[in-house]
Amino acid sequence: MNITVETVVKAGLADVWNAWNTPEDIMQWNTASEDWHTTSSHVDLREGGKFSARMEARDGSFGFDFEGTYTRVVDQELIEYSLEDDRKVSILFAQEDDGIRVTETFEAESQNPEELQRQGWQAILDNFARYVESKTA
Repeated sequence: MNITVETVVKAGLADVWNAWNTPEDIMQWNTASEDWHTTSSHVDLREGGKFSARMEARDGSFGFDFEGTYTRVVDQELIEYSLEDDRKVSILFAQEDDGIRVTETFEAESQNPEELQRQGWQAILDNFARYVESKTA
């Protein structure tokens, strides 16, 4: 089953694209809630390149690596990748009158309810939009 989340970021395409793909920026926005943070990030943005982000609870109680391999990259338009468990993810960046629509579609995993997955990915995407807008304001 595929789940789609999206947001409109009120910023230019280059700013949105760069914030999505720059490790220092990723470490600022890649969290679903205030009690988590991303402690490291690596991006090799090319087909066949790998990425990783270390996500940890701020209290040190839990952490995990979010990793995958890019399968398709169209500059400032599309990123597709496979996660370590072979689930597929697609992110589309589209210019609109009021900003850049970021649409993220991912294959759901089987361990957590669909709505919980949707809420988590949407929260991260919303945090991304707030970060980019505050950075470019």
